Amino acid sequence: MRDPFKIDGPTCISFSGGRTSAYMLWRVLQSNGGLPAGAVVCFANTGKEDPATLAFVQECSEQWSVPMVWVEYVSGRNVRTVDFDTASRMGEPFEALIRDKQYLPNPATRFCTTELKILSAVRYLRTQEWEEWDNLIGMRADEPARVAKVRASPSGGTRGVDRRVPLADAGISVQDVLSFWRQQPFDLALPVVNGKTMHGNCDLCFLKPPAQRLSLIRERPSRAVWWIAQEASLQSSARITDGARFTKDGPSYAQMLAYADSQEDMFDADEEALACFCGD
Repeated sequence: MRDPFKIDGPTCISFSGGRTSAYMLWRVLQSNGGLPAGAVVCFANTGKEDPATLAFVQECSEQWSVPMVWVEYVSGRNVRTVDFDTASRMGEPFEALIRDKQYLPNPATRFCTTELKILSAVRYLRTQEWEEWDNLIGMRADEPARVAKVRASPSGGTRGVDRRVPLADAGISVQDVLSFWRQQPFDLALPVVNGKTMHGNCDLCFLKPPAQRLSLIRERPSRAVWWIAQEASLQSSARITDGARFTKDGPSYAQMLAYADSQEDMFDADEEALACFCGD
């Protein structure tokens, strides 16, 4: 069987900043004796990741001596490169996208992942004159629905891109990933609950279950400020009649902040997160 982590042509390794994609990167480095020529490790920063995520990306780069390309969305559907020191930390790329779109992403229209993550990496690679390449994505064997979507549409609608899921091909599960990190001298400084990194991806992503978002707001109320501001800004615009809420069927972020101070059991704690392609 061919080693799914072996690279033999232009390849973008999508690094979300989580443990799973970091483990995928480590396996690539092991299989290729380091980062092969023609391969790029790309981290797309939305500006809403937990600070621990940014620190983890930087530490992986330093510990494993592998260069990382940090990219960010810029207004006008452009992209810029940054680094750990210059990366946005106040949601600037995400806010620029919202201003360009003039409505908010939601569970039915998840353009944030597409524009901030997937296409920002693609735009960067186009500036490097890449035309065709493999894209390695950190999806595991225990995520069959997400993996099936990628395999059903390898290009994801992007010309010249062939998406691959080497962790799934190798039968890697979340327990394999966590076992690996328990043996390492460093780790992502975010807690794991039932195999999930609850603080991962955008801090209060609307795809996280309501109970999880409420818990994160209780833990640090300031997390809600940016999300409240985005909803309030569009709701105050006379031009916006729809699309001024991240979730239409639930409370606004302002209401959730108020609930965080007054209610204990507002949501079902066992509700599952909606799947997206931001990664782990």
